[in-house]
Amino acid sequence: MLHPSYHDLIEAVNSGVEPGEEPVVQSRYSIVIAAAKRARQLIAGEEPLTENAGKKPLSVAVDELYHQKVKIVSEDDTADDAAE
Repeated sequence: MLHPSYHDLIEAVNSGVEPGEEPVVQSRYSIVIAAAKRARQLIAGEEPLTENAGKKPLSVAVDELYHQKVKIVSEDDTADDAAE
């Protein structure tokens, strides 16, 4: 059994979304992609944002998502930031 579950992760990531707004994450696929990208950042040498010494990068990434230490931004937001 996975802990936290996909459902718990989606709820945690979308907890800051106000009623009527589109959720940040709408599928398991989005969670998997976000966790994989963060795990690659950790492998490349970025410091973990939670205290998970000794855990594998993917476990750390999932924990960071669950505890809202990292923010998932859409590709549209990234393109807007790059244009500015």
